[in-house]
Amino acid sequence: MSVRKVNSVWNGTLKEGKGNMNITGYSGPFTFASRFEEGKGTNPEELVGAAHSGCYSMFLAALISGEGLTPESVETEAAVTLGQLDGGPAITNIKLTNVTKCEGLSQEKFDELAAAAKAKCPISRLYAGGTAEIELDAKLA
Repeated sequence: MSVRKVNSVWNGTLKEGKGNMNITGYSGPFTFASRFEEGKGTNPEELVGAAHSGCYSMFLAALISGEGLTPESVETEAAVTLGQLDGGPAITNIKLTNVTKCEGLSQEKFDELAAAAKAKCPISRLYAGGTAEIELDAKLA
């Protein structure tokens, strides 16, 4: 398996400082306001959501493909909640909302595969047993 590396730099104090997260092909500025308020820029939780939605979509597509079917599309949104836990900020919930289009896939089989993808995609496994509850709302279109 592969090892992926990213780099982040923060300059200054928590509230007045600013940072940049550097990922292959992407460089995203972030600030206190973009993380804890509604300021411009990205934040670590947004990137967690992007990783989780991408991981889930790929894993579900792999499971569907394993059934001899070809999904037309697997679209997943991740809503990541940053809350409080033990006096500090923590990711407390990740809600995956998925719509999959796949001709020939029954609702029963889809439900089975959607649940398996939620349980077994690497990002879900990263959070298993942690502080974040992972919810799934999956629909076969």
